Amino acid sequence: MGADIISLARFQFAMTTVFHYFFVPLSIGLALAVAIMETMYVVKKDEKYKVMAKFWAKIFLLSFAVGVVTGIIQEFQFGMNWSDYSRFVGDVFGAPLAVEALLAFFLESTFLGLWMFGWDKFSKKIHVLFIWLVFIGSMLSAFWILVANSFMQHPSGYTLNNGRAELTDFGALLTNPQVWYEFTHVLFGAVVLGGFVVAGLSAFRLLKKKEVTFFKSSMKLGLTIGLIGACLSVLTGDLQTKALVEDQPMKFAATEGLYEDSGDPASWTLIGFQDTDKKESTWSLEIPGMLSILSYNKLEGSVKGMNTVNQELIAQYGERDYYPPVKTLFWSFRVMAGSGMFLILVSAVALWLGRKQKDILNKKWALVVVAFCTFVPFIANTAGWLITELGRYPWTVYGVFTIADSVSPNVSATSLLISNIVYFLLFSGLGAVMVYLVKKELNKGPFADAAGQDNAAKAVVDPFEKGAF
Repeated sequence: MGADIISLARFQFAMTTVFHYFFVPLSIGLALAVAIMETMYVVKKDEKYKVMAKFWAKIFLLSFAVGVVTGIIQEFQFGMNWSDYSRFVGDVFGAPLAVEALLAFFLESTFLGLWMFGWDKFSKKIHVLFIWLVFIGSMLSAFWILVANSFMQHPSGYTLNNGRAELTDFGALLTNPQVWYEFTHVLFGAVVLGGFVVAGLSAFRLLKKKEVTFFKSSMKLGLTIGLIGACLSVLTGDLQTKALVEDQPMKFAATEGLYEDSGDPASWTLIGFQDTDKKESTWSLEIPGMLSILSYNKLEGSVKGMNTVNQELIAQYGERDYYPPVKTLFWSFRVMAGSGMFLILVSAVALWLGRKQKDILNKKWALVVVAFCTFVPFIANTAGWLITELGRYPWTVYGVFTIADSVSPNVSATSLLISNIVYFLLFSGLGAVMVYLVKKELNKGPFADAAGQDNAAKAVVDPFEKGAF
């Protein structure tokens, strides 16, 4: 299989996955935010929370629709470009992906329809239950996808038969420790994204002094959700990273730019540069002992470097270059981890500044920073998936099946190039439409639905304009 075909197939799947993953965690996070808003409406019997839920649900529905479309495109690639891989893992992937489609997705989409059209047809308590079931369905959908992905990271519950992986223990797929590291980290990353999209878009409107009280309240709620999610995301990310020390030592060493074995205690590289040809680090700014703490929760312990791990992998699996794209992993990890700490800082400071109704409104710089944070979780999530997938090189199923063995045998470079261009244009168009529609909903504002209605319907505006919250 030519290197150009493999590269084009990998680029296409990466492009599709990254774009799809813009919207999956956004849907989960916004579903939670909307569920919280409507729950506050039911508990407090305050119409302003209903207005908030209905308004932010519009952004949620847009992200849900685009996520479904891009997910379908992604699934087609397994048959088009990765048929040998599909044959290898088909027996293992069949069960979790079938449960995801037949149970989780149908649960999510069914109750989403009931929620959308049932505002005046069900009691408040039944109606809010629907949006929580939508959120649970979206979580379950992510869970079953991650069950399949975790098999690629840490294969379990299978046997090899005639060159194929066959499922022997479904329970082992569910108890795979990698599942729970991935699921919790992805879930809390989605919470961060949903919270900061609400907060960031609200900040954009506050900079224009539009519907000030409504968006001030929305921003406060979004920042609170984002802060909780960011703290939990950092915690679960730390647990997942520690697991790599044993499960995937090459990936761990690459994220640290560590070619040679560390000392004891091990120093953590804050920033550094690597020579991938000579397989050595050229310069680094280090914090003594920190890598031992991050790896083992104590100020002792060394970490294997990539050169050592490469020799171990050669002895175990045969002669091959096992070095992943080191620079991409090294900087992606710092972007991801740095983004998490940055979001915690921003949300904490912004909430402190906003403890009084007008404090943060008088600090334009703070609103600009919160508005910028709309995009930071997207970048952090993308960096995280680059680490997860690229760090597994050269495997599609770690230690079992390689990338070179996975590509469809009859696919051509020409067809891949054409489909890459088509997908890029399609995704660019979908992205542009999504941005346009979100901007359009923001410009319409939260009270557009009350226009032309009677005075009782319009009266819901008053609680916000009177400075409630």
